[in-house]
Amino acid sequence: MSDLATIVNPATESIIAEVPLAGVAETDSAVARSLEAAGAWAAVAPADRARLMRRFATQVEEHGEELAQLETSNVGKPISESRDEVGMVAEVLHFYAGAVDKHRGATVPVNGGVDMTFHEPLGVVAAIIPWNFPIAIASWKIGPALATGNTVVVKPSEITPLTALRLAELALAAGIPEGVLQVVVGTGPVVGARLVDHPDVAKVAFTGSTDVGRQVMARAARTLKRVTLELGGKSASVIFADADLEQAAAASPGGVFANAGQDCCARSRVLVQRPVFDRYLSLLVDAVASWNVGDPTDPATDMGPLVTEAHRARVRSFLEEGMGEPGGGAVKPFAEGSVPGGPGFWFPPTVVAPADPGWRMAREEIFGPVVAVIPFDDEDEAVRLANDSPYGLSGSIWTGNGARALRMARAVRSGNLSVNSHSSVRVQTSFGGMKQSGFGRELGLEALDTYTEVKNVFVSTDR
Repeated sequence: MSDLATIVNPATESIIAEVPLAGVAETDSAVARSLEAAGAWAAVAPADRARLMRRFATQVEEHGEELAQLETSNVGKPISESRDEVGMVAEVLHFYAGAVDKHRGATVPVNGGVDMTFHEPLGVVAAIIPWNFPIAIASWKIGPALATGNTVVVKPSEITPLTALRLAELALAAGIPEGVLQVVVGTGPVVGARLVDHPDVAKVAFTGSTDVGRQVMARAARTLKRVTLELGGKSASVIFADADLEQAAAASPGGVFANAGQDCCARSRVLVQRPVFDRYLSLLVDAVASWNVGDPTDPATDMGPLVTEAHRARVRSFLEEGMGEPGGGAVKPFAEGSVPGGPGFWFPPTVVAPADPGWRMAREEIFGPVVAVIPFDDEDEAVRLANDSPYGLSGSIWTGNGARALRMARAVRSGNLSVNSHSSVRVQTSFGGMKQSGFGRELGLEALDTYTEVKNVFVSTDR
């Protein structure tokens, strides 16, 4: 009998489901079915494949509230966020349905003949999904993979698998053939490792921690699999004295505390120019005080709990005695928000200021609702501090000076930057990191290239 994953609601600590955990044999069977389905799916006419994907998107729309409620109960995120993310899933599927017949090759002028390029599907794609945005990030991989003619085996986190399982059921209801999209629930060391090692898996699309990403990359090298990695982050929000401070401070809680800070794009370092440092902090404290932490099913809630008790303990460790400052002392919060009593893995929105850029909590990815506010003097120092990180995923620049905004956007080493905004993800634009935040791009038309091989064909016209 298979082991079971016990699925817990983070807000109530109650058990909401038990899901069988797959092993190596079940993983191999899923890959075999995916491989068997690959040829037929790749041969589906582009217009028909697009039509099936649109039906899939419509199924998601029609079951949107069900999916959102499932995501909130499994992950603990506010229902408003879950509804937005489910809406994005449908948008992703519609977008890539529209791209099916637009990912074109080229003809290349050469001597003695005609030269052509074709984008051909890779075959079986393994999509390894994290626990923080289960349904949204699954769609980022499923959409372009299916559009380009690949079949997909999704491995969600065993902590938050429920919406991925339901998504696979909706794909079948939409008419996507058996074997084209499958979900295998299991642990990383068993199912994840087997998918990366499997000789019939052509590509691994992984989102998760940088440490696990290194392991995926090393294992994939054994079979020279194609790999895209979207990994950790320690993003900076850089606030200059000429910025609209009220706007910047009001937006800051959403930039770092959304999804309880369990977001690789979280702006968990806020760099503030020294002349306005105190004023910004005052505004930020007011904004944090009004941040509503509570029942995730309430549409008025801004932030829910952390995903597990173990993760809450990890987040807390960044502030505890001996784990904060290099000298061994605890990090003392400048301000904290309030959290409910009773069951649930709650953690207060926490502001640490002024933070030393050398502290562990100012350098490592916390993945929780903790923000380090760090002063800087001038533009050169802002660039240095923003880039003083092994990560380079996202970030924001707040200024009223357009020339400075462009200079900073070019100087900061990050894959996604926003000016006077905390927005990182749009379906139509590429998303991915630099440095140890990974490589490859998801979303936008650029993602299509990462799920295909380019084949060059020369036809001689010599007599």
